[in-house]
Amino acid sequence: MFDAIPEFIPEEIEHSLLGSDGIRIERIVSAGQASPEGFWYDQDEHEWVLLLAGSAGLDIEGEGVRILKAGDFVLLPAHQRHRVAWTDVSVKTVWLAVFFH
Repeated sequence: MFDAIPEFIPEEIEHSLLGSDGIRIERIVSAGQASPEGFWYDQDEHEWVLLLAGSAGLDIEGEGVRILKAGDFVLLPAHQRHRVAWTDVSVKTVWLAVFFH
């Protein structure tokens, strides 16, 4: 999960770990990236995400910004609008995201 992470990451890195009927697992690496202003994810599938390293602010519509640190996880039901408010600029933020129906 922590191998082959470049030192400089101008854009978030998404790496597919597994894709099968009804499930997709990705490793996402961030370094200060955030969702564009006004952009919200609104997905047809559920997303369970675990923060493995770093920290982030996840803005969940109706809840506000939830601060995540290594070891924290959240389940986002399908169509729960959310966005990445911020990610750590000093330490790589490594996410494990599981998308399922």
